[in-house]
Amino acid sequence: MILKGLTEKFKQKSGAKYLRQQLQQPRAGLERSQGIQVVGVLVDLDRFDDPERFYELIEAFSLRPNAVKIIGYKRFYDKNSPYATPVFSDKDLGWHGQIENSYVLEFLSRDYDLLINYFAEENLMMQLMSVKVKAQMRIGFAGIDPAYNDLILGGDPADFGLFKSEMKKYLAVLKQWA
Repeated sequence: MILKGLTEKFKQKSGAKYLRQQLQQPRAGLERSQGIQVVGVLVDLDRFDDPERFYELIEAFSLRPNAVKIIGYKRFYDKNSPYATPVFSDKDLGWHGQIENSYVLEFLSRDYDLLINYFAEENLMMQLMSVKVKAQMRIGFAGIDPAYNDLILGGDPADFGLFKSEMKKYLAVLKQWA
């Protein structure tokens, strides 16, 4: 039991070191056409329990039906319990910042025009996922280090309607969405 606790502590330190290294390197940009076609959503399911609301973006922004990919983080979850959204947790942290979860590997294998970091508190697992995702543009909340997001919105993550309208407004200004 003590050995397992020490292992987890060292994995956390290893992940934090990897995160610091990644933040010091310039982010590689994707070469894609103007506009947003594919959206990735990284959501904290402990704070926001209705991730299906992100599918409203398909209709609001005239995207293809499969254009929104969502993955959620839960501090603790039961692998035998069914979740509508693919989930990862602290248990999935491996050495050197690796996240050992098949849902994560599938999510990271895609390129996104827009990544929505839908979390407002610093969390090692969410931050690791954010730096690993290949995305042209990133949107998130003000409570997180600005290094993770290109566009930072204020407000409470519980108010999805306000987030969606503010995101639409600023993306129109940036000529990403009409």
